[in-house]
Amino acid sequence: MDRLTKTAFAMCEYMAGDVMRINHFMKVHSFAKIIGEAEGLDARTQEILEAAAYVHDIGIKNSEIKYGSSSGYYQQIEGPGEAEKLLAECGYDKEFIDRVKYLVSRHHKYVNIDGPDCQILIEADFIVNVYEDEINRETIRDIYEKIFRTESGKEIMRRLYAAGDGE
Repeated sequence: MDRLTKTAFAMCEYMAGDVMRINHFMKVHSFAKIIGEAEGLDARTQEILEAAAYVHDIGIKNSEIKYGSSSGYYQQIEGPGEAEKLLAECGYDKEFIDRVKYLVSRHHKYVNIDGPDCQILIEADFIVNVYEDEINRETIRDIYEKIFRTESGKEIMRRLYAAGDGE
């Protein structure tokens, strides 16, 4: 079994019983994988992106326990440490884990995006959140215009939500 598959299984175990959240990270991973491949990421950056997509919300459990909240702010505090433990068990090296931890700590911050893996993770999370949170059309257009930078992410948004079509 490869490391990404181990990571998916480890996250399913970590979130056992929370079908909604397991479905969420699986969908985010799918969109991140598609966008990363379409954008031509190198193999290591692609693997970092995909691992980050699986663990991006790993901080939710501890956030709810410690703070009674699943807000992105608390997730970004609690997530990196949990991600480090899980990814180490899946066999990733320190440099890889450090980048994933950084992405986990930044995936709700939409300024100073410092790499294609970060940009794509944010876009993939938004693609899923727009549907799951039933975001209205005006907000979808705003997200599309302010957040999306990759051509592949924009194309998915246009096809799923008719974003950026001038309607």
